[in-house]
Formats: sequence, C-alpha cells, structure tokens
Amino acid sequence: MKTAEAANIVFDASVAEYHNTDNIDRTCPNPYPEGSLDHILFEKNWVDAVQWHLEDIIRDPQIDPVEALLLKRRIDRSNQVRTDMVEEIDSWFRDRFANVIPDPDATFNTESPAWALDRLSILALKIWHMREQTERTDADADHLAKCRAKLDVLLEQRADLTVAIDQLLDDIADGRKYMKVYRQMKMYNDPATNPVLYGKKD
Repeated sequence: MKTAEAANIVFDASVAEYHNTDNIDRTCPNPYPEGSLDHILFEKNWVDAVQWHLEDIIRDPQIDPVEALLLKRRIDRSNQVRTDMVEEIDSWFRDRFANVIPDPDATFNTESPAWALDRLSILALKIWHMREQTERTDADADHLAKCRAKLDVLLEQRADLTVAIDQLLDDIADGRKYMKVYRQMKMYNDPATNPVLYGKKD
C-alpha cells in the first residue's frame, strides 16, 4: 500500500478514536510503534482533531470571555505543535530519501510531502463531520442534500490528493523531483520577533 493511502487509514482511525469520547483533554492513545511514520501521523491527526473541536467551542456566542482567552491561547499553542509535527514528518521523509540522487533536470513542488499530508489529515476530519451532518435527524431535507453534495466533493478531493501525494513521493524516490523544505518561522509565537512580547517601544 502506498504512503498516502496508508495515511488515510491512520487518519480515519485517529478521528474515529477521538470521537469515541469527544474529549479535548484526553491523552492520545496512539496504537502505532513509536518512531514509525504511522505513529507520527496518528499523533498529528489527534492534535488536528482536538484543535477542530477547540475552534468549535470558542465560537459559542455565549462563551465566557475569560474562558475564550484561555482557549485562544490553547489554540495558539496547538498551531505551533501542528507546525512542529509537520516539520517532523518532513524530516522523516528527508531521511527516507537521503540517498536518492535527483536527476539533473529534477524539479520541486510548491509544497513538501508533509504539508500535503497535513491537508489530507484535515480532510479526514472534514469528511467525518460532513458525514455526521448528512445523518442528522433534526435537520431539514435541504440541509441534508447540501451536506451530501459537499461530502461527495470532499471524498473526491481526498481521492485526488491521495493520488497526487503518492505520485510526488514516487517522483522523489525516482529522482524526478526533490524535496526543498522551508521552515515556517512563525514570528508571532517567538518572543524574540513579536514586538508585543519583546516590548518594542513606539
């Protein structure tokens, strides 16, 4: 089985496991061997699932402002964790392809394999929640029909992205493409680059 195909199975398993309790504070019960790509992908999707639900909670119009601020801080930390994990996945791929000699005319993609897999992880969550909408008994027929149409698009999008990622990985393995990875360098989380944090004076 190819990498992105296998990733979909891991992501779906993580999403299903999260929804067994739907608890944003539950520790990730990762079933895969530590150090394996599957382990990293399961953990990554778990972080995505928790953040998905944090984003839902913070949009409650009745939320207490103090609680909302705490949630916003938690979402910020989660975003940094997600970025760090994507970079960890790219490091895994760089190690995997370390001995590949690219063709002289090899090209690189607009995004790295890990950022493409990040989109696949989010799609797993979108598909779960859109399917949930199609099964609601308290929604009208128009809502259900619109959600079924959206679900069809999401499933097609996942199928296309899966093929594209596996083609990219095959191209890298065969030297037709090469990895070029840029770190995100998010400035707002860094006390050395966010002027609010380092106390910049006007």
